[in-house]
This record gives sequence, structure tokens and C-alpha cells, in this order.
Amino acid sequence: MKSQNGTSLRLKKLASQNVRLAKRLDAGRSPSALTHLRSLTLDFGFALAKGELLHLNGGWYVTHAGLIRLASRKHCAGIDVGQVDQSSDPLAGRWVFKATVFKSPTSKGFVGYGDADPSNVSALVRGAEMRVAETRAVNRALRKAYGIGLCSVEELGALSSQPRPSTIPPPSNGAHSAKSGNGQPRLRDQLCLLIRQYNLDPNLTKAYAADFCGTEVLSGASRELVESFISHLTTAAKENRDALVCKLNSYAQPVEAKS
Repeated sequence: MKSQNGTSLRLKKLASQNVRLAKRLDAGRSPSALTHLRSLTLDFGFALAKGELLHLNGGWYVTHAGLIRLASRKHCAGIDVGQVDQSSDPLAGRWVFKATVFKSPTSKGFVGYGDADPSNVSALVRGAEMRVAETRAVNRALRKAYGIGLCSVEELGALSSQPRPSTIPPPSNGAHSAKSGNGQPRLRDQLCLLIRQYNLDPNLTKAYAADFCGTEVLSGASRELVESFISHLTTAAKENRDALVCKLNSYAQPVEAKS
């Protein structure tokens, strides 16, 4: 009973935080949108600050990161993913994947399919259709498994809406205010500011940065590569934040099946 009461209080606190943040970001500020946000928070524990939900074109969408974290909280037994060879055409850049989510070791599994080709993905992730298809399949299977009647961002086609940057002001002291020798913010601080400004997931952004720079971890990249990534990230966030979030969510780690 105490555990249930604690969970309920935590979700109510999270719902209040989500609503406050939505108002600050000017995302889903209508009464109906905020009511829906509260319901999604109480039912599934999604956190807006972690990029687990996005408000696009008048409605809320769950992200791949949000679904993966939900599966982890629910102690998902595993996810099996495989390419559907007969429906895929690698030469044409068309990929189809099948994902099966096992909520428990004895579960028969919840199946979802995902497809992607150059015609239904954003230009920002062009060339990564295989990973997009896999992500879409996993998302659909997870939504079925946990009863989420909410489309995921990654299942959408090419997104055309303009970015709506966060209005959260950066801190006035601490590491973010430090300067490099030329009077400009240090590269690490520039990246942190971008993450805060556009409400991006820090861990997924770092994973994307390491992949972009071709290193195991971001700290192993040269200054020139990091500068190039920051320039790329800035342009991508300004031109199409929604597509950038889709790209970042492709770096979320799937739940491994238990042996």
C-alpha cells in the first residue's frame, strides 16, 4: 500500500511538472491538451523534460526514448527484432522490420511492423532508413504491449513543422558561464546550451555526437570534430527540431532479452 501511495504521489508530482514545462515551452497550452498531458503522465509516467513526449500539430506524440524507458520501468522481458526480407528492397532503400515485445518470460509477445524508405523519412535521417524502420517496428510493438493509443513521433513521415525552441533561460553561473581563451563559451558549454535551448535528451545527443565524430565516446573526439558537430546540431535544430529528435531517438538502447 505504501509503495502504491508513493508511486501515485510521484506521478502526480510529475504531472504538475509536465504541465508547468508545457506552459513554459508554449507547447500544448490549451486546456484540452494539458488535460491529455496529465492523463498520459498519470497512466504511463512520461516525462516531458526528458523528451518522452512532443506536442506536434495540435496533438501529443510519444517518442522512442519514452517507450524504451516505459518498457524498462515495466520490467520488459525483452524485444526481438528482425528484418522482413520478402518486403525489403535494400537497393531502393526500403526496409521492413518486425518487432516482438515480451512483457514477461511467459508472454506470447506483441508484434509490430515498421517500414521506411526515402519517401517517408525526413531528409535529416536520409540514408538511415534501415534504423528508422527498426525503430518504428519496436515503437508499434511497445505501444501494443502497454496499451498506448498514441502514435509515436518516429512513426510519422517526413516532418515539416518548424522548431519551437525552449524558453528556459540558461543558468547565469556555473559551468555554462565559463569562457574559453577567445572569450567564447567552451565547446562543452555550447553543447549544453543547445541541449537546454531545444529541450534535447542529453544522453542521446552525446551518443549522436560520438557517432558523428566517429569515436567511442565524445571525449575522444578532436576539437575540430566537436565544433563541426555543434555547427551541424545547431543547423538541424533550427531547421527541423522534430526530425532531429527522431534522429536522436534512434540512438536509444533497446531492452535486451533475458537469457
